[in-house]
Amino acid sequence: MPAKIIFFDTETTGNTEADFLCQLAYKDGKESFVELYKPPVRIPPEASAVHHITNKMVEDKIPFKESDEYAEIKERFEDPNAVAVAHNALFDLMIIKKEDIAPKNFICTLRVARYLDPEEKLSQYKLQYLRYALDIDIDATAHDAMGDVLVLEKLFERLRKKIMEQYDLSEEEALQKMVEISSQPSIFRRMNFGKYRGMKMEEVAETDRPYLEWLLGEKEKSEQEEEDWIFTLRHYLQK
Repeated sequence: MPAKIIFFDTETTGNTEADFLCQLAYKDGKESFVELYKPPVRIPPEASAVHHITNKMVEDKIPFKESDEYAEIKERFEDPNAVAVAHNALFDLMIIKKEDIAPKNFICTLRVARYLDPEEKLSQYKLQYLRYALDIDIDATAHDAMGDVLVLEKLFERLRKKIMEQYDLSEEEALQKMVEISSQPSIFRRMNFGKYRGMKMEEVAETDRPYLEWLLGEKEKSEQEEEDWIFTLRHYLQK
């Protein structure tokens, strides 16, 4: 049976493990959905500055798990034949896991985009950067859950087509390849911040191993989702 692809995005109270959902959007075939929900904590101004969702906008909303649509959404996302697609999927999956929703299959378009750029011709892999770097022409509002879903869908199509061409695969085979790529942590080949920005990771490991040791410790205790960085640093530190 062909997989059912669900493109989804969450807007949240922040970007750490302590944060919660305040908006959910998804697109499943021709069906689309977007709604605001009241999170169990207040939305800080730092988060509102990104997605423009305020506490006033959600004060009369109900929590996601108490909504009429919750059971249907949970069933849709947890369908064994469904593939949930998100950008930087581990964060969104962490957020919906707090709502007791755990998709069986997922694709992370960020990991796939990085995988398909081994020479790192792209300077970053954020969704809106890829939108413009890859010339994805679509009318969609950035940092709005549904706007990001629309960009995500177009990015997914572009990435799947590239995989089909590069590996001579059918659509279904390419989809499975994307699932496989998404299940493995990504390797960062260059530093993308700090005093060694732009430098190859292996060169940093040779010239300043203590810095990478320190950075690994910081990433391991971070409240943000840092699986790819932790995997990368352990790889270059040979741990």
